[in-house]
Amino acid sequence: MRILAIDQGTSATKAIVVVDGVVVAEAEADCAPIAAADGGVEVDPERLWQSVLIAGHQAIEQAGGVDPDAIGLANQGETIVAWDRSTGRPHGNAIVWQDRRSAALCDALRADGWATQLAAITGLKLDPYFGAPKIAWLRERVDPSAAITTSDVWLLNRLCGSFVTDAATAGRTLLLDLDTATWSPTACGAFGIDPATLPSVVPNAGVIGETTAFGSKPKPVSGLCVDQQAALFAESCCDAGEAKCTYGTGAFLLASTGHSPTRSSNGLVGCVAWQLGDDITWCLDGQVYTVGAAVTWLQEIGCIGAPSDLDALSATVSSSEGVTFVPGLAGLGAPFWAPNAKGSIAGLSVSTSRAHVVRAVIEGIAAQVAWLARAAGADLGTPLVRLRVDGGLTRSRVLLQTQADLLQIPVEVYPSPNATALGVAAFAQIGAGGSESLAVWGQATVVEPQIGPDEAEQRLHSWRSVAEACLVLDA
Repeated sequence: MRILAIDQGTSATKAIVVVDGVVVAEAEADCAPIAAADGGVEVDPERLWQSVLIAGHQAIEQAGGVDPDAIGLANQGETIVAWDRSTGRPHGNAIVWQDRRSAALCDALRADGWATQLAAITGLKLDPYFGAPKIAWLRERVDPSAAITTSDVWLLNRLCGSFVTDAATAGRTLLLDLDTATWSPTACGAFGIDPATLPSVVPNAGVIGETTAFGSKPKPVSGLCVDQQAALFAESCCDAGEAKCTYGTGAFLLASTGHSPTRSSNGLVGCVAWQLGDDITWCLDGQVYTVGAAVTWLQEIGCIGAPSDLDALSATVSSSEGVTFVPGLAGLGAPFWAPNAKGSIAGLSVSTSRAHVVRAVIEGIAAQVAWLARAAGADLGTPLVRLRVDGGLTRSRVLLQTQADLLQIPVEVYPSPNATALGVAAFAQIGAGGSESLAVWGQATVVEPQIGPDEAEQRLHSWRSVAEACLVLDA
């Protein structure tokens, strides 16, 4: 079977063509958002759409003009678009998942006692990271007749005229009942949203319509998923306790809880991983908001010239020499949930070099991921025994070794840079009547810890103390 899989991400859209389980072509089109000083992060929806078309057509061309049998679309998850359902025209820019401008709205709902109730219903934290606060914030600023949805709904409407979202993406809104994977009237009421205005929730695999966007003949769109859950599926983390972390614009650690929904007691969130037919798999999720974005920041302030400099520079020193970086450049996600927190560099001295700062950034990212893994183990009742990883930053050997050291478990590296696209390709293949053989785990390499547990514990708690100082500043 020939699959065109499109991964519409935060800074770029990637597309791959998979023929009989083999990736034969890939392409990428830029669509980077713009950040503002007031916490806003926006992108032109038309730029997202054009990036989908460009990447998809280029991948098909590179595959020799192959005619795909089915199409899959992965999306950013919490990015919100206001648009006209009759014309498809967007009402201004999309509000990207990193946007923090609905923090005051969340604070007001928290003061009214909604945080606990929403967590019980949806499994999520009341935080501007998720979709519903952005929807409510945007509702006050656009035409009342506009549909306001996650970006996938708008893209799918452009592709095939549907008005749907998949269960995994819907689970990122703060509006979905975690147990039933249906819209919750109570959660919708908290944000003043009429459930009748929301898209239909569908499984991740199944034909939702046809499109001629990638050729003159109509092609079925048969696979849908939010990006991180698609990667979880690609890395075969189906059983409870299997976990992966993707290092992209942010870092996202997801741990499967199997066929049992779990509401975290340790600072993570519980959500739908995927739905196949009536069968639902759930997971726990934790986020570091600025990872690739922190590398970009290092470039902008002149510490490195390119991402490839990370290892070349950081490897010139054996440690950060006490310099500690907290990656709160866009607030802190799990397990802290401090949207207004700022990033921090502590422990500077006259002997601090660029290499120490770069090394501290790598160690700070790895430390927060390690705390997410620890929280997942506490919720699951048993520590993680390994972590599967993917994403652009896994090219950094220093990051991988630091991560294994702080976790004290093996880190298994996914052999492809296209985990999200391969996951949604597998859903598209299943939805078009094929097998799910695409989602078979294979590792490129395994990185083992090289330090002892006592040193790892000391480093983690040292980092945590600086991170908690950022929370005091947030308060």
